[in-house]
Amino acid sequence: MVETDEAVNNSVYSNGLIHNSNGLLEEKLVELRRLMEKADGDPLRIVGIGAGAWGSVFTAMLQDSYGHLRDKVLIRIWRRPGRSVDRVTAEHLFEVINSREEVLRRLIRRCAYLKYVEARLGDRTLLADEILKDGFCLNMIDTPLCPLKVVTNLQEAVWDADIVINGLPSTETREVFEEISRYWKERITVPVIISLAKGVEAELEPVPRVITPTQMINRATGVPVENILYLGGPNIASEIYNREYANARICGAEKWRKPLAKFLRQPHFIVWDNGDLVTHEVMGGLKNVYAIGAGMVAALTNESATSKSVYFAHCTSEMIFITHLIAEEPERLAGPLLADTYVTLLKGRNAWYGQELAKGKLTLDLGDSIKGKGMIQGVSAVKAFYELLSESSLSVLHPEENKPVAPVELCPILKMLYKILIKREYPSQAILQALRDETMNDPRDRIAIAQTHVFYRPSLLGQQP
Repeated sequence: MVETDEAVNNSVYSNGLIHNSNGLLEEKLVELRRLMEKADGDPLRIVGIGAGAWGSVFTAMLQDSYGHLRDKVLIRIWRRPGRSVDRVTAEHLFEVINSREEVLRRLIRRCAYLKYVEARLGDRTLLADEILKDGFCLNMIDTPLCPLKVVTNLQEAVWDADIVINGLPSTETREVFEEISRYWKERITVPVIISLAKGVEAELEPVPRVITPTQMINRATGVPVENILYLGGPNIASEIYNREYANARICGAEKWRKPLAKFLRQPHFIVWDNGDLVTHEVMGGLKNVYAIGAGMVAALTNESATSKSVYFAHCTSEMIFITHLIAEEPERLAGPLLADTYVTLLKGRNAWYGQELAKGKLTLDLGDSIKGKGMIQGVSAVKAFYELLSESSLSVLHPEENKPVAPVELCPILKMLYKILIKREYPSQAILQALRDETMNDPRDRIAIAQTHVFYRPSLLGQQP
């Protein structure tokens, strides 16, 4: 079911930036409505699919900005029903509520406070979709959002949606959009889809290639590639909602990326646009691979700055090497990739996961969907990149042995992460052994190899040479 509520529309942000004026916001919305050929009285329907941290924040930002224009836009979010909130989380949520006067007053005004008292006392079990209506994302309890209109029936959520925001993990994208495609068989208009997912899969037949979430969506639904975009950037969901300055890129066809960049742009959230869709998606998945290893190194060396810098040198050289395999002009990706990697290493869930594994607080048997954090997408990305780069058909010439080898042989960090996380042949401590291997090449040599040899394989992204 859908819950309606008043929109939150403050005029001044907490960091001092002035909110977009209502007039400017309405102008941007009218412009997008015109492009989507919406008739008067027919609201632009935007729905977020998936209620993880980033998906919830993205939808909440739209609600904050445009939710008051009810006659022109309807913003909703879908999440699966029935997920219960455990007692420990309910107790923590109660503390968060009582520490935020504006949140406390809002819940009292909505007659919603009592259920959180009952949950704190253990007299009631809260549901994730229930608390999301009040602005609490289960994966981000410490950062209250604005109230959201929540739908738990997927068909109800998407059947007439004009813009769909994919906030699902890459590992769930294909399955959910295959279900969505069944509800779109009768559609006349084609929706626009913005994917936030950072992850990849490997497809090894008939030729090795990367499969990204936008490609999964295209295959599952038949929506043209021109109507599917990717948005990503070096950002942490909670910080963006707290209006820390951030930027992102929306990538895809010019018809949609430029007006959507304008529509999404806010004083604290600058959105640029770029035509290189798939490559930016792949880079978003690649940095998660090495973030897990960075977390391990940090935990195992007691946050040694020297050890972390050694790891950073090796992992960035491997990423540069891999970008030369998949991108014709890899230099253009250096800045965005390093920025996204940097923020993920500092505060991302993949680095956190690596730390917790190395400390023994988590085990691989728990899987890669972690309570309070959501899906750790770097694990599946390790498997995808390792399998892809192990293919002999992609062989490159080894600079010292002067013989063809699979690209993964020049990526020792990736190899070790695969053995730790996927094959489970070694404990987390083995990542340090890989760093301290005396036979390992200078990271600079790997970069030099990539820059002086023709490694580009357009087939990896499904492109013709």
